Amino acid sequence: MQLNAVKWCYGVLLATFLIGLQGCTPQPTPNQLDIVKERQVIRVGTLMNPTSFFYDHEREQGFEYELAQRFANRMGVELQIVPRFDVADLFTLLQRGEIDIVAAGLDETAQRRALFRFGPPYDEISHKLIFKQGSRQRPRDWAQVDDGEVVVVTGSSHEEFLRSIEDEFPKLKWRSTSEHDAVELMRMVDREEIDYTIADSNQLEIQRRAHPGLSVAFTAQRELAVAWAMKDMPDDSLYAAVIEYFGEVRESGRLAYIKEKHFGHVKQFNYVTTRLFIDAVEQQLPKYINLFKQHSGKLDWRLLAAISYQESLWNPRAVSPTGVRGMMMLTLPTAKAMGVQSRLNAEQSIRGGARYFERMLQRIPARIPEPDRTWFALAAYNIGFGHLEDARVLTQRQGGNPDRWLDVKKRLPLLRQKQFYRQTKFGFARGDEPVTYVGNIRRFYDTLKWLDKQGRL
Repeated sequence: MQLNAVKWCYGVLLATFLIGLQGCTPQPTPNQLDIVKERQVIRVGTLMNPTSFFYDHEREQGFEYELAQRFANRMGVELQIVPRFDVADLFTLLQRGEIDIVAAGLDETAQRRALFRFGPPYDEISHKLIFKQGSRQRPRDWAQVDDGEVVVVTGSSHEEFLRSIEDEFPKLKWRSTSEHDAVELMRMVDREEIDYTIADSNQLEIQRRAHPGLSVAFTAQRELAVAWAMKDMPDDSLYAAVIEYFGEVRESGRLAYIKEKHFGHVKQFNYVTTRLFIDAVEQQLPKYINLFKQHSGKLDWRLLAAISYQESLWNPRAVSPTGVRGMMMLTLPTAKAMGVQSRLNAEQSIRGGARYFERMLQRIPARIPEPDRTWFALAAYNIGFGHLEDARVLTQRQGGNPDRWLDVKKRLPLLRQKQFYRQTKFGFARGDEPVTYVGNIRRFYDTLKWLDKQGRL
C-alpha cells in the first residue's frame, strides 16, 4: 500500500515537472498574416478623397477601397477601412500597429522608404505645379515661380520634395499646412485663395472635371511609383501576401480593369468642353432638372442628364443632319416606339429617352456587372445594339473579354475597317464615336455627382 502511494506521488511529481518543462519551451511567435487571419479582419488605412475612398449614396467607393476589398476577400477576412484626411496620421497609425496597411495612392519617397516597407508598384503618377488659368503668367520652371507662394500638405511627398530643392531655389516661397488636404488646396487655387499648389496627376485629372480653371505650370517630378505601405519588420508574411496579390491582379487583367473603371474616362481633358458644361449646369440645367428626376425611373437622374447633355447640350429643339431631334436626340422610329408624339417637347423627349435607355440596359446580358453594363448600354444607345454585339463578337475572336468594356472599347473602332467589318453581321460602323460618347458621358456624370454632393444642384 505504501509502495503504491509512493508510485502515485512520483507520477504526480513527474507530470508536474513535464508540464513545467512545456511552459518553459518557447512558443512560436505568430506572424503578421496569422494575426490578421486569427483576427479575421485586415485593417487598411486610406485617405478620404475622390481617388482613394469616399461614400456615394452611403456606399463605400474608391480605387483603393476596391483593391483593398479584393485583397481582404482573397485572404478570407473582413476589410476594416480606417479613413483619415492627413497622410501623416496614417503613417502614425501604421507605426503604432493600429493598422496593417496604408493604401492611399502614395508615391514612394526616400524618406518613406527609410521608415516603411512598400509593396510592388501598381500605378505611376507625376507631380504637377498648378495655378489658376488666367491669373498669372505661366512659369516654366522653379526659377520663374517668383510671383506667389506654393502651399502643400504637411507630411506629404510634395513637402518632402520642396525641402529637397530649398538650397537650389532659396527665393522660392512655400509653406505646408495641416488645415487642408490636397483636394482642398486645388479648389483653393481655383478660387484664387492661394497662388500655387503641387498636385498628383491622378487627383488633378479628377478635379479638373469640376474645376477646369486648374492649369498645369510644369511637371515637378515624373514617373513616381505608387504602392501600399507596411510596417518595416523582419516578418515577411503580410508583405509576401501583398506581393502575391498584386502579381495575381496584374496577370489576370483585373488591375487594368479596376483602373479603367475608376480613371479610364478622365485622361482626356478639354478646357473649353468642361467650361461649357459647368456653365450649362448653372444656366440650362435648372430649367430641366425636375424633368430628369421625374422621368428617370430606376435610373440615376444625373446619368440621364449627362446623356441628354451629350446628345443635345440640353437644347430641346436640337436637330442633327441625320434627322434625330430633341433633348435626347431620338430617331423618328424610336420616338414612336417610346410613345413620343413630339420629339421637340422636352418632357416627352426626356421620358422617351429614359425608357429607351432602360430598354438598352435590359438587352445587355445579365451576367455583365456594373458599371460595365451601363457603359455597354450607353454604347448601344449611340451606335445601335447590333453594332455593339458585332464589336463584342470581334473582341472574343481576338482573345479579349466580350463582357468587359475595357476590352470591347478597343475593338469598336475596328468596325470602320473593311478587314474587320466584313466579318460582322451589321457591317460598317463609326465605332470610334461610341468610345468618345461613353467617355464624355462618364465625365459629365462624375461632375454632376460631385456638384450634387456639394449641394450645388
